[in-house]
Parts: sequence; structure tokens; C-alpha cells
Amino acid sequence: MLIAFAGLPGSGKTTLSRALARRIGAVWLRIDTVEGALRRAGLSDGAVGAAGYDVAMALAADHLADGLAVVADAVNPVAASRAGWRAVAARAGAPLLDVEVLCSDAAEHRRRLETRADGVAGLPRVAWARVSDCGYEPWQGERLVVDTARLSPDRALDVILAAMPAPPNTAQTCQR
Repeated sequence: MLIAFAGLPGSGKTTLSRALARRIGAVWLRIDTVEGALRRAGLSDGAVGAAGYDVAMALAADHLADGLAVVADAVNPVAASRAGWRAVAARAGAPLLDVEVLCSDAAEHRRRLETRADGVAGLPRVAWARVSDCGYEPWQGERLVVDTARLSPDRALDVILAAMPAPPNTAQTCQR
């Protein structure tokens, strides 16, 4: 299964996606990690965004083909990136859960963004002005929306787990 997280920087995506991956034993793919590595390797800022998503989606496809669950952590600000994850899941024949994480309390969202300590080498800190004007396209289609201003991380994780599709029944029956 593929669980694709989306949302603005500082909304709580990384906290939730990392916790979910640990809880279900899934591969965790963080776009920030991929993009940081691409920048450190010398890719220009303009080329990093699309390349980062391409690399992460290729890795997700490989892991899904191996039968592993994948949790993708990315802003996914545009319909094209969201469609990319749907295509990866479809090609793999894997169920997909899109999770949009938001923080409806602007003051709290800004505080989180400005005080977070887990920067990625090669990536600049994200300024609040960039978050509030990043061109995040409205969603078209089904997804689970999790508001981290209203739910604790533990409660948000419970909501996500409850929304996940059940894995296929793989139990073998012993015939005598």
C-alpha cells in the first residue's frame, strides 16, 4: 500500500508520516531528504523539485513491487505531483491513501515552522512568507484531511490508521 502525505511545510506531515511508517513497518520516503541530496550533488534549485519527486516515486515503485508498504512525505503542492503518486500506486496494483495534513491555526502553524529544528542538509529553512504564498493548488478528488491544530499527533495517527485500506487476506489455509 502507498500512503501519500501532502501539505504545507510546518503542518505536521513529517511528524505524522514518520510515526505512521514506524507503526506499520513501512518504507518512509521524505522528499526533503531526496531534494537535499540532489542539491548537495550540485543540481540547481530549479531542477531539484521535479527531480526529487521523480526519484522518490521511482523508489516507491521499487518498494511496492517488492511488496513493501510505502509512506511518502512531500508537500505535493500541485495536482501533477498528486497524480504522480496515484499513477505509482496504480502501476503497482497497490491501494493508495492520500492524506492532506493542514494546521488551521495560522499562528500555531507559523510557530511550528519557525521553531522546528530538524533541517535537512542542503535545504534552506522555509520562511513563513514562502509558505503563505507557495502556490499550493486546491485538491480535486478524494483524500483524508487531518488538521493538526485540532488533533494531537497520537489522535491524528489513530485517524489515519482507521482510514487505511485493509491489507489483502494472505492467510494460507491448510488442507488435510
